[in-house]
Amino acid sequence: MVYTRKDVSTLTRSERRRLVNALLELKRRGEYDEFVRMHIEYYTPDGEGGLRAAHMAPSFLPWHRKFLLDLENALRRVDESVTLPYWDWTRNRSRTAVPWTDDLLGGTGRRSDRQVMSGPFAHRNGKWTIRVGVTDTKFLTRELGRPRDPIALPTAKDLEGALNDPVYDAAPWHSGSAKGFRNKVEGWGPGQGSASWRTHNRVHRWVGGHMMGGASVNDPVFWMHHAFVDLLWLRWQRRHRGARYLPAKPLARGDAQRGRVVARHQKMPPWDVTPAQLEDQSHIYRYA
Repeated sequence: MVYTRKDVSTLTRSERRRLVNALLELKRRGEYDEFVRMHIEYYTPDGEGGLRAAHMAPSFLPWHRKFLLDLENALRRVDESVTLPYWDWTRNRSRTAVPWTDDLLGGTGRRSDRQVMSGPFAHRNGKWTIRVGVTDTKFLTRELGRPRDPIALPTAKDLEGALNDPVYDAAPWHSGSAKGFRNKVEGWGPGQGSASWRTHNRVHRWVGGHMMGGASVNDPVFWMHHAFVDLLWLRWQRRHRGARYLPAKPLARGDAQRGRVVARHQKMPPWDVTPAQLEDQSHIYRYA
């Protein structure tokens, strides 16, 4: 049966409570931390050798689609009524808007150490200790909007350059690709500093704290953010009927990216699934 992912701002009080309780239960069981470990393991940047499956590569979108499905299935094993909501950061843009409410994700971190002090995922409540990360910090951290060096969330207008590109991805198939929807929505831009952080990447920077890097899954907003990115992929597909994942075939011998990116019919680690198999999600879920 096809289920529905909703805009987080439309969730009822009961739906918010069920979602939070399911996340906390996965954390209690230790299942949630396995998702953090997986994301850290596959957070491979351009500068490192080997296959890039999760980031800075064409498979960014299908890899995260599968990652979200695995988490969603785990949540639904706890409570079958729960589905992943999406955070439309082009509309809910302030530090006090949904999802930054006390009954959902809580708010920003305190100034001294960025520790989240409100909401169900605050460390002081005893149910959300950071056990897997790139630092020894035990509490969830955020710095919404980066008040000491402010940046703004992407706007709907900012997305148009990505959504209007008719090609899924293009050589050189990494963070330097000037053409293609994938890199434009992932958000790697030229230059340095805030101007180079676009779309998906800029949202991670805006949230700050644990959302800055491979351990970003420690913040539950990760899932709501990536559910919206997944929705953007669907919108791009609808705008460009017939467009498909690229590269269609493994890259030619001698190409510097051969063996470093996943072609459309190659399996994406760590799963036995290809990008082609994840291009159509309509038999699993839809977006409200």
